Amino acid sequence: MFSRREFLQWTTVAGAYAAANPLGLTKAAAQQAITQQDLLQFDAKGSVTLLHLTDIHAQLKPVYFRPPDTNIGVGAFEGIPPHLVGQTFLDHFGINNGSMLAYAHTMVDYVNLARAYGKLGGLDRTATLVKAIRGERGDDKVLLLDGGDTWQGSYTSLQTNGQDMVDSMKLLKPDAMVGHWEFTFGADRVEEIVEDMGYPFLASNIFDNEWEEPVFEHTAFYEKGGHKVAVIGQAMPYTPISNPSWMIPQWSFGIRPEVLQENVNAARAAGAEVVVLLSHNGFDVDQKLAKVVSGIDVILTGHTHDAVPQAIEIGSTLVLSSGSHGKYLGRVDLEIKNGKVVDHNSTLIPVLSDVVDSDTEMKAHIDKVRAPYEAECNGLSGRLKVFFIGGAISTGHGMM
Repeated sequence: MFSRREFLQWTTVAGAYAAANPLGLTKAAAQQAITQQDLLQFDAKGSVTLLHLTDIHAQLKPVYFRPPDTNIGVGAFEGIPPHLVGQTFLDHFGINNGSMLAYAHTMVDYVNLARAYGKLGGLDRTATLVKAIRGERGDDKVLLLDGGDTWQGSYTSLQTNGQDMVDSMKLLKPDAMVGHWEFTFGADRVEEIVEDMGYPFLASNIFDNEWEEPVFEHTAFYEKGGHKVAVIGQAMPYTPISNPSWMIPQWSFGIRPEVLQENVNAARAAGAEVVVLLSHNGFDVDQKLAKVVSGIDVILTGHTHDAVPQAIEIGSTLVLSSGSHGKYLGRVDLEIKNGKVVDHNSTLIPVLSDVVDSDTEMKAHIDKVRAPYEAECNGLSGRLKVFFIGGAISTGHGMM
């Protein structure tokens, strides 16, 4: 298998072509340069693999989604990942202009590269990648974790009260999830879904206002690769401020670092060799949290839609953010010896819809759940559509 360095060097083929032909990188050239297997190439480590999805915002089908040209970091976070855009981002991570990674991560020459590389995402393509990695590593070594903002954000989600996403995610078989915009369905609906979905909805920071008791499970334990892994969930701490509080009147949120530290300590005491925080705090909050709470090996963060090519190391904690709208699949491999993480490798896989095969089972399901709404979703065919998705204005064709 290629190392990440070799893969980045390999993608210079398309980058060099684009540099020489700034207006002429064709879809045929791009597709000839990259295959599904190339996207899956990875220098595997150890015996535990974490896969991470976040902020899908109910986008079942591939989308065009231009990365931002502005990302402001404040104070100590100014000028460091994820607060880099455009050419600065490419230079920092050693990514070649015109390459597939340049297209996935920046707005540089976006229109030309979008024409060449096509849309990103689609849960049927994600299913293909997840199944391939599970097949390669073995189910007993892989954890698939959903970072939240999953059920809400599309017309079909609105019409089905989130059921289209809930049923689709069941086919993907995550091991756990956390939430944020999920709570705009209201407490009763959230609890109804959680009871039925078949995997844990984790939130160490949501408490009942009357009794100050946890509303959801805070930690789930798994045996993966012969090691005990603890996953602790963290919902978006400012949900009652950023979303209508009347929908969840009996619940309080907050970062609650002291509660998180207690749960980390309890997980370690219960024998966890790896502690993962599945978080919807946002990248900067989790960068700070990595310095405040001890004992966390990996933070898989969401909410801010940031995408970095590999995990950032903060002390002994890895922090990875896996973008949004189904554009990426995050992967972190861990090697564990004597109860400790001793080595790792990480990547963010762009889900190129023209390159990745469509999973037959997932595609059939998506077609079925969307069929009653296709006429309405395609009613503006050929015209620009603008939607309010997951707290940010987004533009594109077919983002329903």
